[in-house]
Amino acid sequence: MKKLLLGLALLALSGVASAQAPVSITVDLAKKVGPYKPIYAWFGYDEANFTTMANGKKLLRELSALSPVPVHVRTHFLLASGDGVAALKWSSTNVYSEDENGKPVYDFRILDGIFDEYRDAGVVPMFELSFTPKAMVSGTGTYEDHYPESSTGGTVHTPPKDLGKWQEMIRTITAHMVQRYGRATVAKWYFEVWNEPDIGYWKGTPEQYFDLYDHTVAGVRAALPEAKVGGPATTGPGAARAAKFLDDFLAHVAAKKSPLDFISFHAKGQPRIQGGQVVMGVGKELNDVDKGFAIIAKYPQFKKLPIILSEADPEGCAACSMKVNPANAYRNGTLYPAYTAAAYKRLFELADAHGVNLLSMLSWAFEFENRDYFEGFRDLYTNGLDKPILNFFRMTALMHGNRVAASSDGARATSDIIANGVRQAPDIDAMATADARGAAVMLWNYHDEEKAAPASPVSVSIKGLPRAATRVRLTHYRIDDTHSNAYTVWKAMGSPQNPTPQQLADLKARDGLELLESPRWLAASGGAVSVSAELPRQSISLMQLDW
Repeated sequence: MKKLLLGLALLALSGVASAQAPVSITVDLAKKVGPYKPIYAWFGYDEANFTTMANGKKLLRELSALSPVPVHVRTHFLLASGDGVAALKWSSTNVYSEDENGKPVYDFRILDGIFDEYRDAGVVPMFELSFTPKAMVSGTGTYEDHYPESSTGGTVHTPPKDLGKWQEMIRTITAHMVQRYGRATVAKWYFEVWNEPDIGYWKGTPEQYFDLYDHTVAGVRAALPEAKVGGPATTGPGAARAAKFLDDFLAHVAAKKSPLDFISFHAKGQPRIQGGQVVMGVGKELNDVDKGFAIIAKYPQFKKLPIILSEADPEGCAACSMKVNPANAYRNGTLYPAYTAAAYKRLFELADAHGVNLLSMLSWAFEFENRDYFEGFRDLYTNGLDKPILNFFRMTALMHGNRVAASSDGARATSDIIANGVRQAPDIDAMATADARGAAVMLWNYHDEEKAAPASPVSVSIKGLPRAATRVRLTHYRIDDTHSNAYTVWKAMGSPQNPTPQQLADLKARDGLELLESPRWLAASGGAVSVSAELPRQSISLMQLDW
């Protein structure tokens, strides 16, 4: 009897969901909601020196290849002193030092190597101008950060002791970039002043940061008057301190009429281990975004400026593996992309609601060299293998045109998610785009809790097709436990840390974006088609329609 009950329980969790009423999803291709901006095409990482290492080079090219628009890349420590050897949450370029008389000495070899790699890979730098070179620090004590003792403990985060020297350094570096890469090219970059100055990454006062901002922008603009400059790259405005810093920064810029071409802040979720399982916190990330947009919308002169969420992630420490924080186990499998899909649509909705100009959802995720396979870092790539999250970005890159109306009777309201998370019913929803020749519908079945649950049947009605389209071709991609997922394949092999050449070949065969089924033609009737499918918990589908 126990075996029978166990068998029935396993069957219920295996994806058999025929007894459930299908979730009804309606897409109206004729009802435009707004433009589809490629906010997905932005990535970043602490360890800038990984850029020129073997897997860093490979991943940059994968990121460039996945997107029809330029991918932007942001990194920390580009001005830090050191030997150019990366460690967790640390990197350096040694671009600036001083001789015994206090005169500037520039060494561009490491910095040029990083930016040359960006150029060669076809990605665009978002040049984060931080942190303080050793010759300029105002603090005393150890210069470098030494994670895990302290990720912001070094004097590298103290204000420059001479803002005149700092400004001239910024001018010199910008002029060098213009000379090396061309004025027209560098004019397309975004120059961001510092990182998270409201917490330990800046060991000064807010007023000192505002002064630093003005001097930094003056240095950039002295070399390139048309450069795009901005900040302040604060932490999530859901926290009162961060909200005040962002608001005070905008008030400062407004009062001084300082140049400001874009506004940046960060938004993070909050995963936890509860009852022995991972429970995500997408509501916190969306609350950060909601509060930040509201602050910006208060300023009419800034409301239409581009907003760069220069870190937008499920939590705050990419270099904290699941060995350090067990809740970070979400990063290896499908929970990470499902979370990101649920957040993705809401970022557009919140921007629409506040009437602001969202440009970027930058994922602070790249790769970590010489670490275990699937060690649980927040990365896109593990020892040369794509993780499921990277396939989510491949899906978003296949969407184009305008956002069009998509509704689901299984969706959770954005306000409800902000208030309560996704803790009771799952969020089964859709987002759609369309242009004159085709459409794309992204579907997901997301829940904050990682625990297993039955798959959900969905019925997708797509209307508003062109009158001439009597049939459409459906190409259906899927991320779940058995598609676009090298992690489950690796686990089935016994989780090898030294995979054989054959095992590596088998893993590479399954790490990219995979089809759920072979492409097929659907007959259109009255400008509409219908598609039925089952969505396992924590899965994402992309249905491409061409006519």
